[in-house]
Amino acid sequence: MEKIYLDNAATTYPKPQAVQEAMCSYFNKIGVSPGRGGYMLALEADRQILKGREAVARFFNCQETAKVVFTLNITYAINFVLKGVLKPGDHVITTGLEHNSVARPLHSLKNSGVISYTVIKADKYGFVNPEDISKAVNTNTRMIVLNHASNVFGTIQNAEEVGKIAHEHGLLYLLDTAQTAGSIPIDMQKCGASFLTFTGHKGLYGPPGVGGVCIDEQAAGCIEPLILGGTGSRSHILAQPDFFPDRLESGTPNTPGIMGLAAGIEFVQNTGIDKIREHELKLLRTFVEGCRELPQIQVYGANILERQTPCVSINIKEMDGGQLSFVLDSVYGIMTRSGLHCAPLAHENMGTFPEGTVRFSFGWFNTEAEVNYTLKALKEIIEES
Repeated sequence: MEKIYLDNAATTYPKPQAVQEAMCSYFNKIGVSPGRGGYMLALEADRQILKGREAVARFFNCQETAKVVFTLNITYAINFVLKGVLKPGDHVITTGLEHNSVARPLHSLKNSGVISYTVIKADKYGFVNPEDISKAVNTNTRMIVLNHASNVFGTIQNAEEVGKIAHEHGLLYLLDTAQTAGSIPIDMQKCGASFLTFTGHKGLYGPPGVGGVCIDEQAAGCIEPLILGGTGSRSHILAQPDFFPDRLESGTPNTPGIMGLAAGIEFVQNTGIDKIREHELKLLRTFVEGCRELPQIQVYGANILERQTPCVSINIKEMDGGQLSFVLDSVYGIMTRSGLHCAPLAHENMGTFPEGTVRFSFGWFNTEAEVNYTLKALKEIIEES
């Protein structure tokens, strides 16, 4: 039986050989903590962390390498920003397409009486009108939070236009690039992001367990650390260091993960992000056009493929999504994800709540033959149901 992985929006698979080798090199050649000793291996671990930080800064055009802060994943990074920046009385503008990594901390902060927030609805195709964001700004608005692309419907929002709105109103701007980093070029300065959050294990082809946030110089003074502890610096004082990245990075970092992330970024750059985008769009177009030839399939969004990541959600009329995903896996060896995808707001916005959808998400290592095989499987499932 075929084994076809179409859940790259969750985690890209397989990982490039260079990523595997980079992580193995840590265990085989280094194996110690960075910043915790003056011996040669510790200094080499330090160099690898710096190399990873520099790779991220160049990739997103973060102007200062020290303002790249590593976290366990993008969810931690988003929480670091929201809970480290927002103060009592602040108002936040976000969208109806956000992942729970944004929705839940905002909900918690609101229920605690700290903040209020406004959710801007997307249209029926999954796009948010930046003018609606501008109209929602009021006297106590502090921040705009934008999911660059939906992890359910793949729709890419106009991050640069939203950045202009944030600048015009003097607002902080948090951009969630979980679904776009590695698939489309992202320039932090052009987007006008105060905080650009990223994760390593999706389009950057790195391992799980590493992500972070790039912080604009003007926004650096706004964020307070949530976790305090050892940094390897200023160990003689009880106060957390006030300089970056130590201000926000406590505890032993994930050195092998950061080395894998740096190798993943290098893989994306060497392959060519435009080439990756072209390949992913080709797969997406083949899949969407094939689905639309089957009237029993409802395709959500996907009306402008050039503004779409290689991720699309569908349902088959009168068929449970979980059952469809199960049959695809057990009978055809096609791995997809069904349900709400940790994004109930997006499903409420698009009218697919509470049932959810079946999501197909492609990556660099998928082929057109795999897409055609998947379309054939869907056709057979429909005919037999």
